[in-house]
Amino acid sequence: MRENTKVIKIGNKVIGGGNPIMLQSMTNTRTDDIKSTVDQIKRLEEAGCDIVRCTVPDEKSARAVKEIKKEISIPLVADIHFDYKMAIAAIENGADKIRINPGNIGGREKVKAVVDAARERSIPIRVGVNSGSLEKNLVEKYAGVTAEGIVESAIDKVRIIEDLGYDNIVISIKSSDVLMCIKAHELIDKLVNYPLHVGITEAGTIYSGNIKSSVGLGVILYQGIGDTIRVSLTGDPVEEIKTGKLILKTLGLRKGGIEVVSCPTCGRTRIDLIGLANKVEDIAGKYDHLNIKVAVMGCAVNGPGEAKEADIGIAGGNGEGLLIKKGVIVKKVPEDKLLITLEEELKNWS
Repeated sequence: MRENTKVIKIGNKVIGGGNPIMLQSMTNTRTDDIKSTVDQIKRLEEAGCDIVRCTVPDEKSARAVKEIKKEISIPLVADIHFDYKMAIAAIENGADKIRINPGNIGGREKVKAVVDAARERSIPIRVGVNSGSLEKNLVEKYAGVTAEGIVESAIDKVRIIEDLGYDNIVISIKSSDVLMCIKAHELIDKLVNYPLHVGITEAGTIYSGNIKSSVGLGVILYQGIGDTIRVSLTGDPVEEIKTGKLILKTLGLRKGGIEVVSCPTCGRTRIDLIGLANKVEDIAGKYDHLNIKVAVMGCAVNGPGEAKEADIGIAGGNGEGLLIKKGVIVKKVPEDKLLITLEEELKNWS
């Protein structure tokens, strides 16, 4: 974890300076559809999202920010692409942070207007640069889209804001190329002390996106780089938070919550282990206050031994199953009662 970075306050959250890494996601509703957006953000909050981003493409969306903020508990970041007026409007309507690319919103005076509005309310500016929007001169300089070009572009944008006397900044440099993204973060980590928001952009569907994000974020975070993360998936954004939590837990960067382990199934399996394991994972998401390991095993013969490193486990057989604690069988129940039995144990765990 980067402990020497500038500390930045985003609403009721603090990042940088060795503070815990925050999980971020982005709504895929129309921001001006206030009810749908609030409903989705509340689902994200329940899943463990720390910071949420919403697109603000027009005045109606900017005004919606104020109403959305009344209904949610986590900070809201306004995502701006080209219109500097939308950045100002979002700030005026209570956005906790804005995401811009200073190169896309016009000349110095327009950037200055946004910086002045942010300064007035102490709102952080996230400078976002993606490999897909790299400037032509940098593509020519580096003979293509490269990690060096992405970093140079980001530093140039940061300098614009610094020259305007503002340093309440978070940096985001993203690429859909995992190795390029890793290299870019390794380079920029040596050049700035601003917090970094890390993600593999346009990672893909839940299947391919999870793999690319886990590899990329895993390598970057393992080097101590990154202060907030987003797993970008084509799908329900709640899945982004589930994956992000597991990445952080696997790297030892987040404590608490249930770790589910399950066997890969084999010819001895006589229950729907795949369905059972998925249901256990869903249940586990409700118990972030517990810091335990739960095992789901498909063989009542070897299950107790395989689950001995877990705090609690279940193992199935022919129409029946076992409840196991620390490798010791404590109860035998019908197969259709396994899930209920496990959840009762979790509810009363101490």
